[in-house]
Amino acid sequence: MENQKILSAFSYLSIFFAPFIVPLIVYFISKDSEVKRHSIRALMSHLIPVAIGIVFFIIFVFSALSFSGYDPSAYDSSFIIIWLVGFVIYLLVSLGIVIWNIVQAMRVIR
Repeated sequence: MENQKILSAFSYLSIFFAPFIVPLIVYFISKDSEVKRHSIRALMSHLIPVAIGIVFFIIFVFSALSFSGYDPSAYDSSFIIIWLVGFVIYLLVSLGIVIWNIVQAMRVIR
């Protein structure tokens, strides 16, 4: 039973060193359904920042393209504001995901 707890916690804490690889390996190696459930949850939580990063990258590219033909003075401030807001949101979501993974790992170990 203790090994299953360690594997589950390891899946969550792998966000610091191998976010996608460890949960997948744990999922395919483990035979316990609870460990598999935790490894899938960990994998999904590791993918959320990637998905949000892709969305913000697309927003960043389209905002750069849409502002390129307009007044240069308006371009600078609007583009920078959009970039900064997106970056701050991304950082907050990523920090929240890291904290969530740590909390989940501690819950599993108990």
